Amino acid sequence: MAARNLNITPIGEWGLFRLPPRPCVIAGPCSAETEEQMLSTAMELRAFGINVFRAGIWKPRTHPGSFEGLGTAGLKLLKKVKEETGMHVCTEVAGAKHVYECLKYGVDLLWIGARTTANPFLMQEIADALQDTDVPVLVKNPVNPDIDLWIGALERLNRAGVTKIGVIHRGFSTSAPIPYRNDPGWRIAIELRTMYPDLPFFADPSHMAGDRKYLVELSQRAMDLGLEGLMIESHCDPSCALSDAKQQLTPKDLQKLLEEGITVRDSSSDDASYNEGLHQLRAKIDVLDENLINTFASRMKVSREIGLYKKEHNVAILQASRWDEVLERVKEEGRKAGLSDEFVVKVFTALHEESIRAQDEILSDRSK
Repeated sequence: MAARNLNITPIGEWGLFRLPPRPCVIAGPCSAETEEQMLSTAMELRAFGINVFRAGIWKPRTHPGSFEGLGTAGLKLLKKVKEETGMHVCTEVAGAKHVYECLKYGVDLLWIGARTTANPFLMQEIADALQDTDVPVLVKNPVNPDIDLWIGALERLNRAGVTKIGVIHRGFSTSAPIPYRNDPGWRIAIELRTMYPDLPFFADPSHMAGDRKYLVELSQRAMDLGLEGLMIESHCDPSCALSDAKQQLTPKDLQKLLEEGITVRDSSSDDASYNEGLHQLRAKIDVLDENLINTFASRMKVSREIGLYKKEHNVAILQASRWDEVLERVKEEGRKAGLSDEFVVKVFTALHEESIRAQDEILSDRSK
């Protein structure tokens, strides 16, 4: 997929984060609950340098009857946090009404949740409400791994004049048996990062994990990928939280995670020996890539010969049993070579589909 142009204001010009150092951190409770809870959490976070405070005001819950947030009353608490601590404050919006309320109460940053990102109608409504404003907006990935839907949400905001935009990777819904609440799906994040290297990129390990015991490893993965920031849920007393208690950290534990639990990776290095070593390794990759291309070309040549042979003997292109045999064989070979089944299946499925396309051209008399 080719990247479409986005007009992006660098995160250092948003006026919210102290840069450097990385990571930029947004922290606070899943939900605004009481004035005491909000101020206590905010002051503890502020004490070790957190400058952007988050709290959910409108909570999109799956079942009615669950705690769905304080609504506008929660915005009053965010405003009080801002006034008493000097922190910047942010919350989630899911429609134009939420945007207008946040603007009225001086909210400094908005984020858009996964369910809203997946709805182009709501995204357009939010974009229209933000026209001619200067409020930064972070867009979470959609519930399902649809990168085009994610980009479309960014484009709608951009067309409305919002240039202080970034993304939050929180993982994807899955029915697969995994230890986390959501599938991290890092490959989607890597693809988007590659397409838009200047787009401010946060990870939300709290919603990815669903359990605080996984927060360090997921936060470290985000740092290994060079992401700018983390949005992590923190509550002064998680055991009493009205929503997502299991995935929230106390401010003290969050400080420990940030200062002792993770290592921030540099985006580059000025060390001459490092750069020379990297250049040599990349040269090896270039040679291997050239060999791969030549191997793929040779494989496709044989596939076309097979197509001609099938045509001469009036045999159908697709031989399902043969493909199943090939797939099992290459997966086994891949395991011996230390490659994952997922990777091998993706590569050989692409090769198989291209072979079918080439043979189809031959049988249809469209090849030269």
